Amino acid sequence: MSADEERDGVPLTNLGQPLFAGSEATKRDLVDYLDAVAGRLVPQLEGRPLSVVRVLRGQKPFMQKNVPKYTPSFVKTIGVWAETSRREVSYALCDDRRTLLWFANQRAVEYHPPLVRAGAWDRPTHLVMDLDPPSGGAFATVVGAAHLVRRALAGAGLEGAVKTSGAKGVHVFVPLDGTAPAEDVAAATRALAARAERLDPALATTAFIREDREGKVFLDSTRAGGATVVAAYSPRIRPGTPVSFPLPWDGLDGADPAAFTLRTAVRLLGDRDPWAELMPAPQPLPADLVEEGRAIPIARVQAMHEGRRRARARARRAAADPPDAPSPEP
Repeated sequence: MSADEERDGVPLTNLGQPLFAGSEATKRDLVDYLDAVAGRLVPQLEGRPLSVVRVLRGQKPFMQKNVPKYTPSFVKTIGVWAETSRREVSYALCDDRRTLLWFANQRAVEYHPPLVRAGAWDRPTHLVMDLDPPSGGAFATVVGAAHLVRRALAGAGLEGAVKTSGAKGVHVFVPLDGTAPAEDVAAATRALAARAERLDPALATTAFIREDREGKVFLDSTRAGGATVVAAYSPRIRPGTPVSFPLPWDGLDGADPAAFTLRTAVRLLGDRDPWAELMPAPQPLPADLVEEGRAIPIARVQAMHEGRRRARARARRAAADPPDAPSPEP
């Protein structure tokens, strides 16, 4: 297939095709956008085994971790053992503009790096809190919960930066000095979520099971270790193709996450890199925060056990109160 054009030695094809249904963008728009933000996006991806979400014509979006066999030789890769599938996965390392352009031509829309770098698997570079609104909840509720997290951070002597998720939520990032192992970072994240919840339990919750959240903002403390989080400036596969966009803390109130899109973000950014500018210096984790978090159950594990307990309870109730037998036909 002949290329429409070439950039940095990467052939670019079918640039006039719609990106996906409802995107209000073409493949060229994706390529142009990613090229424009490469200097701001690549530093977040560099040295980290990358997962991307691609959307091919006529297909549903899918997450790609293992690079395809036709991946060009200039794309750096690293093998990572996947315990769940019992195989080695070959991840790409998006360390330069050329690799990012290749991903763009592959219709990779979303970029999800892990919180660790290759070769430092047990030393997360950031602590992350993912804030999700309740179904139908206004963005203002998530903003309110983000300010609770900021207060909890301040109480622990920590600072963070905030960005829209590119969907309906908010991500709070706390840069770390690399001394804390993943287990301690996970514990500290649980403790911060619990502290933020206590500040306003009518607004925010740490309940992992959705039916237990009672219309509150969910403070997700499970993004730790090898977990991935969508990068700042990454587009999302949502109507209008919004992007995950950094904001100053005092700019959260009144912000409209739908205003930051593939078509508007470059103009709004100008020549700035607010994610780098707003990110505090790396920090150590307070020992008391880690110790507090160790006493808090891991949300996913606790939810799994609770789900099984509820399923057994439902089964017992059903056995004790079987449905009425149908009446015989006259």
